[in-house]
Amino acid sequence: MDLHFTRVGITAVGSCLPERELTSQQLQDEVTAGSGLRLPERTFEKATGIRTRRFVTDGEYASTLALGAARRALAGGGYLPADIDLLVYASATRDVCEPATAHLVQAELGSRAHALDVSNACNSFLNGIDTARAMILAGRARRALVVTGETPSRAMRRDPGGLAEFRDGFAGYTFGDAGAAVVVEPVARGGILDVETETASEHWSVGGIPGGGSRHPRGDEWSYFRGGGKELRGVFEKIGGDILTRTAARTGFGWDAYAKVLVHQVTLPYLERFVELTGVPEEKLEVTVAELGNLASATIGVQLDRVQPGLAPGDRVLMVGLGGGVSLMTMVWEKS
Repeated sequence: MDLHFTRVGITAVGSCLPERELTSQQLQDEVTAGSGLRLPERTFEKATGIRTRRFVTDGEYASTLALGAARRALAGGGYLPADIDLLVYASATRDVCEPATAHLVQAELGSRAHALDVSNACNSFLNGIDTARAMILAGRARRALVVTGETPSRAMRRDPGGLAEFRDGFAGYTFGDAGAAVVVEPVARGGILDVETETASEHWSVGGIPGGGSRHPRGDEWSYFRGGGKELRGVFEKIGGDILTRTAARTGFGWDAYAKVLVHQVTLPYLERFVELTGVPEEKLEVTVAELGNLASATIGVQLDRVQPGLAPGDRVLMVGLGGGVSLMTMVWEKS
């Protein structure tokens, strides 16, 4: 293996959306029918700015969406499954607790790569790309496929047992399902130029799905998303500016240096607050939340797939991730 390289970049991108589409009002109708709660018309849409979202149906899983995105990325880059020697499944959602969902994807894909999972809430996909990059630079892989499949719709409580339970799980009603994938490998120029992280783990209990681990191994009541979106937003507002300041100071890049800025999107008001706090020009954003909802770790991958065809070699993209835990992450990528 030729290790005389210092640049690793993203050379192919793919995404996958399930066909089933629901409006926020249709979802609200399901929840009110299951709970008996009476809510004003368009409560979900007015609170979140989300009009529609995509949901998987029976027989579709997180691995289904990851596989669809993987096949599109490989085809778009002209690769075969055998060209991959590292497969990273990086997602907040998995098919099963064990084994790694990467193996389920790989079994369908037909590759024989070293396969593993990386999980860090909505930052999973960015962490997976960074992990693949590190392994390539270390000489442990030649070409990696990083995939995510997110089906958080399965963690929505459709029949909350009262107003308190409804409020506790309301952040879960922002979710939509999607898959994304990228090929990561050495490049002659450009590539991933900078990565920065900020972690505030004391806020790990802000939101999440408590079940499936050693604390709550069984019981449907633990399988629903619960947590406070306002508290997560407060943490970002407290520490989010610092990570962007450090990235700008180290790279020397201002907003004008980027063709696009891809941001994890929870709700439309949340995104508007990000614009207000950071001053990012709105025309550099790729807004997906109103159409697709909060896609968890697939958010930035879906945005990247949408903007990639319009990028020219040398164009730079800033990716800004936010995940429960709480973790923030930035990645600067230049198209080769």
